[in-house]
Amino acid sequence: METESSASQLAPDLKICRILNGMWQTAGGHGQINAEDAIAEMRLYHNSGFTTWDMADIYGPAEEYLGEFRKRLEKERGELELGSMQALTKFVPNPGPMTRTIVKHHIDKSLRRMNVKTIDVVQFHWWDYNDTSYLDALHHLSKIRDEGKIRHLALTNFDTERISIMVENDFKLISNQVQYSILDTRPEIKMVPFCQKHGMKLLTYGTILGGFLSEKYLEKQEPARSALDTLSLQKYKQMIDVWGGWKLFQELLVVLDRIAKKHHVSIANVATRYILDKPAVAGIIIGVRLGISEHRSDNMRVFKLKLDKEDTDAIRSITSRSQDLFARIGDCGDEYR
Repeated sequence: METESSASQLAPDLKICRILNGMWQTAGGHGQINAEDAIAEMRLYHNSGFTTWDMADIYGPAEEYLGEFRKRLEKERGELELGSMQALTKFVPNPGPMTRTIVKHHIDKSLRRMNVKTIDVVQFHWWDYNDTSYLDALHHLSKIRDEGKIRHLALTNFDTERISIMVENDFKLISNQVQYSILDTRPEIKMVPFCQKHGMKLLTYGTILGGFLSEKYLEKQEPARSALDTLSLQKYKQMIDVWGGWKLFQELLVVLDRIAKKHHVSIANVATRYILDKPAVAGIIIGVRLGISEHRSDNMRVFKLKLDKEDTDAIRSITSRSQDLFARIGDCGDEYR
């Protein structure tokens, strides 16, 4: 499936699929996932060209699923096939002292679970900026990278101020993973200009609002909280409320539906393409509910979709009437702190 529009260089020696398979859904709150069904479906994603996996040490069995899938793939097709897969995980420690022993323990655990000798990308997340031990963690991660257990270091949900401190301390970082969607354009205020200046990329999540940006919610009454049956829907319904509420969201869906019909694609495709076209965005993470539901054929249409000025102007005619989320929430990742 790989085309110029379906792949991007996250680093000079690392090419990824521009739609990454997000594995947060394996951590719970998105339906019961059966391990065998999940691993079987991972093969279908891989065969379709969706070869980049995004997981974390705190995403339940995600790393183990990846490790088992790698074992089976190698047995069926040989070690060479493993080179066509990219595996990104996250290091999400509890705040506190960060010694080399602690950091190495967690990285070694991820290596074992993922069945890899080198992790393509470790994306570091830190919960409490008041605890500056995150700089110690980055120091140890950098050493472990230099020893060959990690190819590249990256970040998850850090704000521009903290990344600036890291860059000033000469830490080599390739990307930051942030929430970025038609509704949530906070990265454009500080993060995108910073990334462009320092040669960093963005990996984005929440781009289709856990499924809200789809035909399923077009011209529908505002759902009660009890009807939101996944953690993603509950999370992004709050974002819709802060952004401008259900009425304005419905107006946006009508516009997106019109654009989607014009291009013979889905609303989710339009929402995805809109962010893929933004500066510094290397890829978009779309969650996979392995063995429960899938959207592979729909997602493939994103790579051929081209939005024109009429489309983007129509979208902005709605979003220009929304709340300023940067003023309401703060910079990227501030909602977690």
